[in-house]
Amino acid sequence: MNAEAVNPASPGPVPPTATGAVTPAPRRKARPRIDLRRLGRAALLGSATRSRGLPDAIGHVVEAHRAHHPDADLDPLRRAYVLAESSHRGQMRKSGEPYITHPLAVTLILAELGAETTTLTASLLHDTVEDTEVTLDQVGEQFGAEVRYLVDGVTKLEKVDYGAAAEPETFRKMLLATGNDVRVMSIKLADRLHNMRTLGVMRREKQERIAKVTRDVLIPLAERLGVQALKSELEDLVFAVMHPEEYAHTRELVQENAARADDPLAAVADEVRGVLREADIQAEVLIRPRHFVSVHRVSRKRGTLRGADFGRLLVLVQEDADCYAVLGELHTCMTPVVSEFKDFIAVPKFNLYQSLHTAVARAEDGQVVEVLIRTHQMHKVAEAGVVALGNPYAPPAEEQSAGDGERADPTRPGWLSRLLDWQRGAPDPDTFWSTLREDLAQDREITVFRPDGGTLGLPDGATCVDAAYAQYGEDAHATIGARVNGRLAPMSTVLRDGDTVQLLMGQDPASEPSREWLEHAHTPAARIAIQRRLAAHPEAAPEAQEPPRGPAAPEPHAHPDAPRPAPDAAPARPAAADVLVDPPGATVRLAGCCTPVPPDEITGFAVRGGVVTVHRVQCAVVARMKSTGRAEVGVRWGESTGCRVTLLAESFGRPHLLADLTEAMALEGAEIVSATVEPPDRQRVRHSYTVVLPDAARLPALMRAMRDVAGVYDVSRAQPQPAGA
Repeated sequence: MNAEAVNPASPGPVPPTATGAVTPAPRRKARPRIDLRRLGRAALLGSATRSRGLPDAIGHVVEAHRAHHPDADLDPLRRAYVLAESSHRGQMRKSGEPYITHPLAVTLILAELGAETTTLTASLLHDTVEDTEVTLDQVGEQFGAEVRYLVDGVTKLEKVDYGAAAEPETFRKMLLATGNDVRVMSIKLADRLHNMRTLGVMRREKQERIAKVTRDVLIPLAERLGVQALKSELEDLVFAVMHPEEYAHTRELVQENAARADDPLAAVADEVRGVLREADIQAEVLIRPRHFVSVHRVSRKRGTLRGADFGRLLVLVQEDADCYAVLGELHTCMTPVVSEFKDFIAVPKFNLYQSLHTAVARAEDGQVVEVLIRTHQMHKVAEAGVVALGNPYAPPAEEQSAGDGERADPTRPGWLSRLLDWQRGAPDPDTFWSTLREDLAQDREITVFRPDGGTLGLPDGATCVDAAYAQYGEDAHATIGARVNGRLAPMSTVLRDGDTVQLLMGQDPASEPSREWLEHAHTPAARIAIQRRLAAHPEAAPEAQEPPRGPAAPEPHAHPDAPRPAPDAAPARPAAADVLVDPPGATVRLAGCCTPVPPDEITGFAVRGGVVTVHRVQCAVVARMKSTGRAEVGVRWGESTGCRVTLLAESFGRPHLLADLTEAMALEGAEIVSATVEPPDRQRVRHSYTVVLPDAARLPALMRAMRDVAGVYDVSRAQPQPAGA
């Protein structure tokens, strides 16, 4: 797709010239400038032959289509053009062109991206039902159910019926249609691109309104669908409308660079060709100029631009293995910038993008040249995204399974499934519209793993709350905790790419989500589900509070011989017979803040009354004592191996839990000095036990035995308190 097709009235960018080092790909032959006005006049005057041959006006579409699909049946295109031209005859665009030039231009954009015949047929007809007397039934009768579905998917809803909600409801309808056939959104994106190219005839206010919707909704959708060719030009056209001064400055920078006599990119491209030729690697090395928005971003990031900042090298090979062979040669024969290496072949982006990214430094002046390495097929997908996948109705080459419950079909990616899920819960068009923009603003996706081997695709910044609703939907209300990479974590924990997340579910189907979860919900699906549940049960909604660090339980049933909960009782101070102090004779007390036990590394401080308190060396209180100038006292463990320690247990609740837990502790030789059980919260309970062990070496076995009790999820030693506590 070439930005040279921009209408003269368009405010859009003029592509940089003098890119002499660029070697075009073999199949992308240079075509003469397409004069849509001339084509429109020819269509309007009826000069096209309509007997058995193809109308002259769609010759450019046919040429582009044949380049990708040489054996395609062109009869549907001929019939679609005849219907579109006759239906739109007499209609004019605001630019003064015959209206048929618009569907022709949209279809040409898709043809150049490699869309198959059905998409092009629907593209020619995409405005007929909306703007002419042609009905959907007529489209279906003449062209079949698929074309009918695509045309219906992109047909706008009438403002007379929907008023101010027409635009958001149209997008909702379009997204629902895209969920079944992604070609709907392909046509919409091409339609918006041509409208943006010819936006200059509109009033300034309308230009800005259309540009904002394009920026907030259509460009993110193009990114998610991997249609980089459309996305890049849309970004530049929006840039020209929304920031005309910065756009003009960037355009000037590009033109100045194009006029340079020396081109560092060309020099490095020649060097790369030589390296690969000596290695006997068949490859095509191209210079890929950055589009205007990309140049602007680099300018803001780096300040003064150098020649290598205006583009990147693109190396195209035949096989995946060749990509890594090219990478090895470049890193061996040139100076690599290792921090710039990214492998999107082994780990593709969520929008199907695959490529190796690296960078090399020029020996002459140190300029860094970015290099993209991919196969020809990867390049096709990188440019055209889902458009390059063809017909989603066609049977796959081999059966695929989706272990995570999402379709394996790449034309229905995880983000689209999530979008379709949450939109059902949006209570009104305004909420849908604002939430859609917010959702699409999240431009990076991470993958987290479930313990069963399945995966969840989540936006960057997602938390355990989001993971719960992504995996369980409305049932996530019963989530009581999570483990991240095997460790208990708060529901507010922000997940990272590659984390393993185990969600801990309670048994009560009537569980209510915490109000505080709303603060930690990053995805629309989680927020809408929580808000709807809390609104439906306001009286049962728990107070906003951060849940305990891990799962706990409802009120336990205590064994008669178990120690009674004593929430207000202070932990008993352990005896200090096992600690020796210099000089001897001082009264020694083990600090309750960090509960040191042998063989912890310890230190001491003298406090009032001549008492020496003993802390773990890493205790936060130690740093506070030192900062106030308090002198340390030498302390060490004596010969006795016994210890006293406070343990925290976190569990579900169930009958006889305390009885089983205290029995397990007794079997390990632990003497329970005191116990505290916090009030239950959302089926979670935290227990605190101060115990005496005759041998400190038995502490790990005691903690393992406590964890093995059914319903207990974690056992840990009491942590040192913060210095300010």
